[in-house]
Amino acid sequence: MRFAGKEPSSDSLLLVVEAGNTTTSFVVFQGNESLDIVKVSSKSLTVPDGFPGPLEKIIMRYPALCDAAICSVVPLLERTTGDYLHHHLTGQVLTVSALITLPFTFDYASPESFGADRIALCAMSQHLYPDEAVIAIDIGTAITVDVLGSAQHHLGGLIMPGLDLMAKALHEHTARLPLVALDRPDTLLGSSTVDCIRNGIIHGCTSSIDGLVTKITRWLQEERSETAIRVMVTGGNAPLIAGMLDCSPRLEELAVVKGARYLFSLNAD
Repeated sequence: MRFAGKEPSSDSLLLVVEAGNTTTSFVVFQGNESLDIVKVSSKSLTVPDGFPGPLEKIIMRYPALCDAAICSVVPLLERTTGDYLHHHLTGQVLTVSALITLPFTFDYASPESFGADRIALCAMSQHLYPDEAVIAIDIGTAITVDVLGSAQHHLGGLIMPGLDLMAKALHEHTARLPLVALDRPDTLLGSSTVDCIRNGIIHGCTSSIDGLVTKITRWLQEERSETAIRVMVTGGNAPLIAGMLDCSPRLEELAVVKGARYLFSLNAD
């Protein structure tokens, strides 16, 4: 079943909390417009006195705020954030999961393991391109690829390590390779160990993504008869990678947050 959804009123406030493995984002929306974005280390929220400082400041700054949506891949932060918001807000608090009303259908062997971030990204993909196939890629701690057909059915996905995980793995599982800061390489080949690691990770990742997009596009055309196919990227490292990709994706940095906002509009009483 597909849902048209409804846009929130232009003056209503909504807090969206996106808790990722590396970064947690607190975004205040008024209708479609994001008024405030606060990003903190997810790890900082799990230490004593680390939580709920950011939430307290946001609630004090926006006294009219009463509704929230939580999109978390960290169970501890999902619980603590949910408990706090249920206690301090007077409206509805939605937790994104496979159990809520979704604007797409899917067949997944274990629906409860379908990450909230992937659900929100698929929802945003459907919202932006309701009659087209979409390859949605989240380039974060992990790199996830989710594919929606034009009939808005989730056709499957892929998960692989993100850039920072690759860099940490090389450092932690070798005797002498350093931990390298990642930025856009100026050359294809490196002339030092640091350059070789950085270039290998960045160029390897872009080549992997481009190769996967090519294979998925061909599969969508040949097996699903799709003619209009979009590619969208989001995630913490998406700005670094997007401009290097041959597939020319749409960069939507707040896609997961906006997807959670959209899901709130579908599920709000």
